[in-house]
Amino acid sequence: MHNRIAVFRAERELSRKELAAAIDVNYQTIGYLERGEYQPSLDLAFRLAELFCVPIEAIFSRTPLPSLAQQLYGSDQPTRQVPT
Repeated sequence: MHNRIAVFRAERELSRKELAAAIDVNYQTIGYLERGEYQPSLDLAFRLAELFCVPIEAIFSRTPLPSLAQQLYGSDQPTRQVPT
């Protein structure tokens, strides 16, 4: 199972302990989830989605998730326009 928990956690400036407290799990569970070493229950997936205010599919996928840069810019690296 692939996920973007670390991305959403960083975006909201939450530590693993803060996120764990917010969804009522042990902070080590967050590390296991982020590394893909633990598959969440459906209940836990819903709690994360509700906390981050996004659909479950924005956090979890059975296939690798494209990078956010790729989704936004169509590649892994945004292209910069250099003034001439």
